[in-house]
Amino acid sequence: MILFSAKDISKTYANHKALDKVSIEVEQGTVFGLLGPNGAGKTTLIRIINQITAPDEGEIFFMGEKLKAEHVHSIGYLPEERGLYKKMKVGEQAIYLAELKGIKKADAKKRLEFWFAKFDILSWWDRKVEELSKGMQQKVQFITTILHEPKLLIFDEPFSGFDPINANLLKQEILDLKSKGATIIFSTHNMESVEEICDSIALINKSKKILDGKMIDIKQRFKKNQFEVVIPNQKNIKHLLTEGVELISSFDTPHTQVSTLKIEQGKNAELLSNILLNTDLISYKEILPSMNEIFIETVSNE
Repeated sequence: MILFSAKDISKTYANHKALDKVSIEVEQGTVFGLLGPNGAGKTTLIRIINQITAPDEGEIFFMGEKLKAEHVHSIGYLPEERGLYKKMKVGEQAIYLAELKGIKKADAKKRLEFWFAKFDILSWWDRKVEELSKGMQQKVQFITTILHEPKLLIFDEPFSGFDPINANLLKQEILDLKSKGATIIFSTHNMESVEEICDSIALINKSKKILDGKMIDIKQRFKKNQFEVVIPNQKNIKHLLTEGVELISSFDTPHTQVSTLKIEQGKNAELLSNILLNTDLISYKEILPSMNEIFIETVSNE
């Protein structure tokens, strides 16, 4: 089921075309990566989804109907630039933000205490925001973003400023939210995070969408017929190659030889048969490109 879709969205500021007929579809219960270089148009699209600004052309659909003002209560948005009131106490501000989302004060306090304890910041409840580190402030904003259990969550660079331990904590919480049915739009420049949590992606460059689809399909589309072959290092892989196989690289470990081979389609069986006739095959796997490689290749070719 498609929970959210944008169809042919265009937006111009003065003489700058921020978005040019961009369309995306986000399936319910998935993590959707909204990717692109700086200035590509991602933030403009996010602002349109949150009704902060309106498109010049195109339509937004949410839960089967055109996006309207009351849908704001079904969307949680964590912007890249955080915005807590520094002089307010942490707990007081979190309750205030929860009430803005329609949660009654007593219920908000109960939910917040649960999440503050889970994120190990309960002891900071009565401290001023300005006393918190950047990472701790981000934890507070993450909590207030998800507290009202919105159907659509939008995270813009959520791991910025986090140390590896807390970044991993947040990734696990995002995946847990997905497992409970939340739909997530996730914007980041960190392709490693995209690999770990995204089901589908759209890549925007210079205001246009240049790539989209499920992660697994995109990786298959960009693969280069390369394989990693590991054999005992008593044998040299060069002497075992068959027709249609090219040696890209090879190195020895204390007990093995690890090689990267480019194998023409239909030539795998002949190679594997020849290896097995002459030595042991320790491992054999296809090498799929990383999202970082795909990102660079796609944007560079534009």
